[in-house]
Amino acid sequence: MRKFIGIGVVALSLAFAGSAMASNGAGLFKSKCLACHGPDGKGTAMAPAFTGNAWVKDSSAADIAAVIKNGRNGSAKKYKNFALGMPPQGSLSDADINALVEYMKSLSN
Repeated sequence: MRKFIGIGVVALSLAFAGSAMASNGAGLFKSKCLACHGPDGKGTAMAPAFTGNAWVKDSSAADIAAVIKNGRNGSAKKYKNFALGMPPQGSLSDADINALVEYMKSLSN
């Protein structure tokens, strides 16, 4: 019986650890955003920087989350110099998107 309880505790611990890791903004950025937005969010020829980005700094979390979830046309607003658009990331959970928004906001300062 103790063995089953111990296995249950370990399984629950791993489940919660997985959720915490999935909601890690920096880790998500590295796996989902780095290829286009560059290391540390400094931008590339494909996508704008988050570092020092006034739009990211001044926008609401909901507006940024909507861009992550729904994507953005590469020619949208001031980003006309980027030929590629941002693909929608609708498969991310709300917790993951919120973690990314927090991380992006930390880069924009």
